[in-house]
Amino acid sequence: MTETSTTTSAPVTRRVPFWDNARFAAVTLVVIGHGIQRLTPADDTALVVYLLIYSFHIPAFAIISGYFSASGPPTVRHMKRVLTDLILPYLIMETIWTIVQFVVEGRREFNPTTASWTLWFLLALAIFRLVLPYLALLRWPLLWSVVLSIGVGYLPNVDSTFSLSRAIGLLPFFVLGWKLKEWGLVDRWRLAERVPWALRAASIGAFVAWTAVLIVFIQPFRDADLRYWMFYLDPYVDLGNSEWWAGLLRLGLIVVAVILSAAFLLLVPRSASWISTLGQGTMYVYLLHSFVLYPVRESGILSGDVASPWVLIAVIIGCIGVSIVLATAPVRTIFRPLIEPRATWLFRNDKTT
Repeated sequence: MTETSTTTSAPVTRRVPFWDNARFAAVTLVVIGHGIQRLTPADDTALVVYLLIYSFHIPAFAIISGYFSASGPPTVRHMKRVLTDLILPYLIMETIWTIVQFVVEGRREFNPTTASWTLWFLLALAIFRLVLPYLALLRWPLLWSVVLSIGVGYLPNVDSTFSLSRAIGLLPFFVLGWKLKEWGLVDRWRLAERVPWALRAASIGAFVAWTAVLIVFIQPFRDADLRYWMFYLDPYVDLGNSEWWAGLLRLGLIVVAVILSAAFLLLVPRSASWISTLGQGTMYVYLLHSFVLYPVRESGILSGDVASPWVLIAVIIGCIGVSIVLATAPVRTIFRPLIEPRATWLFRNDKTT
């Protein structure tokens, strides 16, 4: 899900199928990751798949978002887009989640400073877009973003409030996406149209190699709760590492995420297909799939007692189906007022743009 998947960037005259395909593939990985999470405590295979997905799928989202982001001084139009495409949908969905949790769990708290489940990424995107013009003024903005990402893990007072810790932790990927656009590598090498077989083979090799590492070291990774490191959320001390070198672990995960994100993007199909059409509705998949998975996750159906390869495969197939359905035109038509509110009533009536 990126802000460009709906209406968060300036209108373009021609959509590139590759980017829509990448968006849909990435958001489907999000759904799968959330769907199989309850299987991971008792199933090593499920945990391998889960860690593989979480190694790169959110960084890939951030890279795609950065690629389509402008670094110049924000115009009135761009500032309005932050409010209507990110902040307002966040408040709407956060309110709905509060009602759902009150009905199901009896929780009586509405706290928009702490995002519910998947909504944190909307706040992170808003922060990305707000800070990019300032980072763009600096020399070596990519280096500074890496320093910030690693450094924030040493600060226990920077937490999930307004998704700040995650936004700073994932900032290098967003800046990398913006730099890729600035460098013109995709256009110069025509990577949105075709990919040499050597690069595709190398991409497959990268996934095979990392999967092998996960399989071999799955028990140490389970013991170390590696998945929490991949959230870019908690300070190092809360992850059990108070040593000075803890930041090097995050740096290593950043490197892995960049390699796998590149491999993922190189393997995404370039041609237009039905997936390309679905890729234009990834915001709907991202914001709505949690409501579909919530009752399944909370029911206990996907407990450790049912863990097996066949259950894992069935859940993955089901999650793919959920992603497809939520990206279809009828669903988008029904939920457009919630996901893409026009909110013209919110702004004063003047002629500034």
